[in-house]
Amino acid sequence: MDAVSPGLRARLAASLRVTVLVMSAGAAAACAGPANGEPATDGDAPAALDQEAPLNTLTEAERADGWELLFDGASLDGWRGYNRPDLPGGWAAVDGTLARTGSGGDIITDRTFEDFELRLEWRLEPGGNSGIFYRAAEGEEWVYHSAPEYQVLDDEGHADGQSPLTSAGANYGLHPAPRGVVRPVGEWNEARIVVTDGRVEHWLNGTRMVEYELGSADWQARVAGSKFSEWPAYGQAHAGHIGLQDHGDPVWYRNIKIRVIE
Repeated sequence: MDAVSPGLRARLAASLRVTVLVMSAGAAAACAGPANGEPATDGDAPAALDQEAPLNTLTEAERADGWELLFDGASLDGWRGYNRPDLPGGWAAVDGTLARTGSGGDIITDRTFEDFELRLEWRLEPGGNSGIFYRAAEGEEWVYHSAPEYQVLDDEGHADGQSPLTSAGANYGLHPAPRGVVRPVGEWNEARIVVTDGRVEHWLNGTRMVEYELGSADWQARVAGSKFSEWPAYGQAHAGHIGLQDHGDPVWYRNIKIRVIE
């Protein structure tokens, strides 16, 4: 090894000290998080939504917290058609997803829920449209005549994406969704719906999109000014089914799980 002159040795030592200081500053900034102190994502997202976790399963911690699967990845047990006792065609378990594969109509859970937290993932093809219903009551012509809808949409490829009121994550037709949250078509999106004592939250990919209160004066005014005013049952059920919409387009759902809030 060649000898190193004292001057060169000093310059190398100084360079090393600068590198260490820069790396330390970068690590400290990363640990500090966003400058405004506000979380960029939902810190309560369960491990099961991690892409590396097994699909359509619950961890021991989730079971202890009261989570239940609404789809096991292999069958459609626990689901049926709206206003019918059996499961219509057009829906199937495909490669670990609950998929809309053809015409069949909307489907709902056998069980009903009042206060709950629902989590799932969804994916669409270009121009795709679907929806997630909650507190759905049977007996109406269509499920959306009674149930609020979490919009599932390719915002870029579908006309409904031109309006925040009908974009992905919106409370369809009533409460608008912010822009830039839905992922590019073909990618999986994470949805979360929380209903507690009539207070509702829609989350998309860790961002709260919508917050409203069923039955409030603001909600009643929005309903009165919308197409939902034509259907007296809309939003009136205190408990109801979870539903998935057949809007005529392919759609895939997975990791569908729910936690009842007592």
